[in-house]
Amino acid sequence: MCKIFASQDPSRYQLETRRLRINGQSTSIRLENSFWSILDEIAEMNEMSTPAFISTLHSEVLEEHGEPKNFSSLLRCACLVFLDRKADRDVTQLAAE
Repeated sequence: MCKIFASQDPSRYQLETRRLRINGQSTSIRLENSFWSILDEIAEMNEMSTPAFISTLHSEVLEEHGEPKNFSSLLRCACLVFLDRKADRDVTQLAAE
């Protein structure tokens, strides 16, 4: 049953730490490579660097909800929202064809 999940390339879930500046503060974020790939895609679609996208997202979250308790988790969930919306767009496009 879980073969599709168990047989995935281990590099997908290998952790990568990136150092960046969020609103002028130097920090590091540690995420799985799969999430970094999605964040890179989102940033590219918005014609931004990944650090610039992450900093912008952080600023907007601060305005909406205050300081997030776990920003890495927020980033992972943002990736899931992106994938959900991307899938919805793909279904809509297929229905229109």
